[in-house]
Amino acid sequence: MNLEYLSGFGNEFASEALPGALPVGQNSPQKAPYGLYTELFSGTAFTMVRSEARRTWLYRIQPSANHPAFVKLERQLAGGPLGAVTPNRLRWNPLELPSEPTDFIEGLVGMVANCASEKPAGISIYHYRANRSMERVFFNADGELLIVPEQGRLRIATELGVLEVEPLEIVVLPRGLKFRVELLDAQARGYVAENHGAPLRLPDLGPIGSNGLANPRDFLSPVAHYEDLKQPTTLVQKFLGELWACELDHSPLNVVAWHGNNVPYKYDLRRFNTIGTVSFDHPDPSIFTVLTSPTSVHGLANLDFVIFPPRWMVAENTFRPPWFHRNLMNEYMGLIQGVYDAKADGFLPGGASLHSCMSAHGPDGETCTKAINVELAPHKIDNTMAFMFETSQVLRPTQFALECPQLQPAYDACWASLPATFNPNRR
Repeated sequence: MNLEYLSGFGNEFASEALPGALPVGQNSPQKAPYGLYTELFSGTAFTMVRSEARRTWLYRIQPSANHPAFVKLERQLAGGPLGAVTPNRLRWNPLELPSEPTDFIEGLVGMVANCASEKPAGISIYHYRANRSMERVFFNADGELLIVPEQGRLRIATELGVLEVEPLEIVVLPRGLKFRVELLDAQARGYVAENHGAPLRLPDLGPIGSNGLANPRDFLSPVAHYEDLKQPTTLVQKFLGELWACELDHSPLNVVAWHGNNVPYKYDLRRFNTIGTVSFDHPDPSIFTVLTSPTSVHGLANLDFVIFPPRWMVAENTFRPPWFHRNLMNEYMGLIQGVYDAKADGFLPGGASLHSCMSAHGPDGETCTKAINVELAPHKIDNTMAFMFETSQVLRPTQFALECPQLQPAYDACWASLPATFNPNRR
């Protein structure tokens, strides 16, 4: 697998699998090199300001327009419709891995969402489970996909090249990009955020300065790699929440060269440069933001992808775990490995929790009591990686998420052991 550094998101990138496949001096010559067809792959409106525009020119063996009518599939995505409204805090154990042959699409299960698929903003969150590679090709017309593996390595063959991703890495696939997920291990499981709003990008650093958090140079894009295969291939698309398919006589992963900035990319979470307090008080979790999808309101995110990586804790005279809080944002948390420092038990790798707008939450009773009484000294939180999909719109669980056996019925009990220690006679 060949990769190139994706040194920024507003810049121009280029790759060719054959020498001279990229036209020079213009995007759409009358006759493209090697008899290729020219195609524009746009991820934003044509008239977006240049700094926000996402588009890539493709030079391919067959144009994407060469396909028959799509037919709605009988088997649709698992998860069902959104369930009843609930303000309650929810937590799920990991979903079981499949026993029947299941590819990435078949293993997608809708868990929560805050908008319908046709809306131009909001997110939907899925879990995936698979035990076989895809033989068909898929693209999502409803949003870009942020894939977070929890177990099992993936080889993702895309129109623009191949990305291999493992747990503790993430991959982002632009809206509409065709791809095939192949398993490099016997089975795989993880999380997917479907972003219906503005494409993900690096957050502004503000007073942090010009360095820190996720560094642009650590994002990798694939080099051009094409399949010139004349064989039947099923092409599946997700359109307004439904799966549709058609049969091609060739592989649609047939792009020989490309240039632009609407590209897939991967990032190793272990390269995140964590920023934290060196004096007192636990910082806001926004200090751990890897990627963000902004809204028209400055500072209010459609989607923030936030991680809680290994890090040193040195704050003096401080309650070091996350403080108890209620906030505007809605938090869907997952765990990739280890233990999350705010929960003593019950939050497992592959599991998830949901804390909605103004839902009171924080460390459980055991963690809180320990943090209040522990003798403070510098120590490192290690062998852990939790993350959060955070959004400004309320996330509603699907019917499946509210009825599945993995939903923990006694999640609220983790705070019930907190004693009342108030004493007006003791300062």
